[in-house]
Amino acid sequence: MMSKIGKSLFIIWAVASFSRGQQPSGTATPEFEVASLKPSTPATGEVGGVYTYPGGRVEFRGCTLQYLIEQAFSIQPFQVSGGPGWMQQERYDIDAEPPASSKSSKSMPPYPKAPPNEEQRQMLQSLLVGRFGLKYHRETREGPVYLLVKGNKALKLVDSKDKNRYPWAGGIRGGMITGDGLAGINESMEDLAKRLSPYLGRPVLDRTGLSGSFDFRSEYSSDDVHPDVITMILSSVQDLGLKLTTSKGPVDGIVIEHAERPSAN
Repeated sequence: MMSKIGKSLFIIWAVASFSRGQQPSGTATPEFEVASLKPSTPATGEVGGVYTYPGGRVEFRGCTLQYLIEQAFSIQPFQVSGGPGWMQQERYDIDAEPPASSKSSKSMPPYPKAPPNEEQRQMLQSLLVGRFGLKYHRETREGPVYLLVKGNKALKLVDSKDKNRYPWAGGIRGGMITGDGLAGINESMEDLAKRLSPYLGRPVLDRTGLSGSFDFRSEYSSDDVHPDVITMILSSVQDLGLKLTTSKGPVDGIVIEHAERPSAN
């Protein structure tokens, strides 16, 4: 399924004007206060691990540059093109901490494998530019997408009780979305759409018109021992009073122009 979607997504491209390897002029890009980067030790066997901790500390274990780019820009593999072959093969470990003055320094992720927040992603972008010499540009193309819209049922979204909580969406028992349902804490519809995208294999665009952040919970039960995650997501989203519809829409992508192996710490 992913391969077919990936191929179809690359058919039509419309180039948009974005910055290359930097923020717009006059806008300071957040940076980590301290960051250690080194090649992964093969003996550990850990591949693609991302860990976030209270205080904003982030660890990346056994990550390729390709994967780091996906994390930094909150995109999927089919949204990255170009770059040297080694960026999908060679793996690195990163330990990074944000400045005490940053919002991330006050973050309290609900569990160690919670995804990086937006500020941490921007800090990772700065690290990739500084340590990997990353140069890129963004392109927008038309391709198959899901639209997250209001459904016919009453909304089961509750205005977030604690706006300072770490935004999160995942499975009922915490962690990744599996087959038990969908839950969220202090989550905006835009962020929910982004979190659903990896599981559905294509971009999800927020078209609900709902602003603010919400708490929600929708349990899902199935006779199948290994329930299909996509079926579960479609059902749980509908139970929350929302709906996912297929459409054509803009698909953002990152084109890698240049990257180099990082120097030692």
